[in-house]
Amino acid sequence: MTGSTECARVVVEELISFGVREVVLSPGSRNAPLSYEIFEADKIGLLRLHVRIDERSAAFTALGLAKASGLPVPVITTSGTAAGNLHPAVMEAWHSRIPLIAITADRPAAMINSGANQTTRQRGLFAGHVRAEVQLAGNDLDPRSWRFELHRGLVACSGQRTMIAGPFHLNIAFSEPLVPEPIDGIEEEYREITGLTREIESTDLPAEPLTVIVAGDLPTDDGRRVAEIADRAAVPLLAEPSSNARTAATAIGSYRLLLQSGLADEIERVIVVGHPTLSRPVTALMSRSNVELIIVEPSPEWRDPAMNADRVIARFNIGHPQSANRDWLERWQQADRQLSGRIDELINDSASITGPALARTLLGRLGSDDLLFVGSSNPIRDLDLAPVRADGPAVYANRGLAGIDGSISTAVGIALAADQPTHALLGDLTFLHDSNGLIIGAAEPQPRLRIVVANDNGGSIFATLEQGHPAQLSAFERVFGTAHRVDLGAVAGSVGAAYTKIDELADLDQLLRQPPAGLEIVDVAVDRRHRRTLDQRLNSLAATL
Repeated sequence: MTGSTECARVVVEELISFGVREVVLSPGSRNAPLSYEIFEADKIGLLRLHVRIDERSAAFTALGLAKASGLPVPVITTSGTAAGNLHPAVMEAWHSRIPLIAITADRPAAMINSGANQTTRQRGLFAGHVRAEVQLAGNDLDPRSWRFELHRGLVACSGQRTMIAGPFHLNIAFSEPLVPEPIDGIEEEYREITGLTREIESTDLPAEPLTVIVAGDLPTDDGRRVAEIADRAAVPLLAEPSSNARTAATAIGSYRLLLQSGLADEIERVIVVGHPTLSRPVTALMSRSNVELIIVEPSPEWRDPAMNADRVIARFNIGHPQSANRDWLERWQQADRQLSGRIDELINDSASITGPALARTLLGRLGSDDLLFVGSSNPIRDLDLAPVRADGPAVYANRGLAGIDGSISTAVGIALAADQPTHALLGDLTFLHDSNGLIIGAAEPQPRLRIVVANDNGGSIFATLEQGHPAQLSAFERVFGTAHRVDLGAVAGSVGAAYTKIDELADLDQLLRQPPAGLEIVDVAVDRRHRRTLDQRLNSLAATL
């Protein structure tokens, strides 16, 4: 057995023994030793292989698989720029604390700086955005050392000891020959690796003072626990869509607008769980000097963008609600009912399809057994205005850095990990940015994924920001609106995906009655001409309460 083949086999054995069950691979020559070993492991059912021709798409597919499964998922590339294409997904995984394993094949150390083809400095490539980095060399012929280093990196990736999961960079210098001798297969007995976990006590908080809970991006189970705490304590819950806590009876659907009303001035304590990223009113609330700000974070790395936290605690419970607390909740709920009615009237008043109307139509057809991935920019903010539902779907989003990179690939990964029909709501620019994610080979596991594209022919989110002010309109359309005029039907046809053009929400509602059977693209024509006006009218509603 060659050194490169033996090293690759040890790597695959350790991955499987640690619990890895999904692997995403992009083809290449230098990573061939790993490709052969993964192929053999897939044949005998030890793991499932997903091949993608685009490395960035591969990385976000792995991110989606890890996000939905909670298990570490490797993405494997060859050397050179192929490795660099993993960086956006690694960054997202770092900030989202997702156990993504970036495995990059490298040239032998003697070739670095020689100008050899596809050879660059890959050590430290993702520095600052990985929980661990391990360098192996196939010509070392030291399996014990390989296993030790791999174990260390895998434990760091999983967060078993630190309570902080995140990406792990494994860079392997493979020497020729890169093709193994014929083998029968991989042994099916592997060591079970376990890490040290630690219990963290909950902090019991008194029912008073007047409190709101802000729930940002969270895994589904964590979101449900936050919802249960809020309901038991009768505390208004201001929950973003990907918090997975909006099913609570205490969830305030119009919280983003109510934070601009006089009711927000009475808040005395804010408890923040997860990673809130969607709105400036929430950021302003967390920045106030006259509120007690409590951050809930079990790991030693807490998020406090306002740098204003009074306390950081691992877990929490709130005492039995007093009458004042119940009155406080009722005032929020009453204001929410009034404001929600006005939001409905404003959104339903449009003659054309708007982003908020599209989001609530999609959400209205999905139940508690469904999965929904939501893209950044307007779609997730539009969903944030949709009515709260006790039986809503599990919601996923890339909110670590909130970029539009790799959104299709992430949604594909989620659908494959769950092995069930899945929906994605994306803007047109987000869709086009990762259109390579639609390329899935005929021999690969196929997702049942319906991608609903809010197609407003450009970047309408900028219309709601400073760039959309009338004083800036001379440059807006060219450098922010970025109309593309791409035929999404042609894109769908090029990859063999089903395609439907939607001009009426009633047609979309009818289409959503059936689950996706394969890869589907639903192109919904959205009017962005009045996006800024709609946003201004929505923000002004709370002032009338």
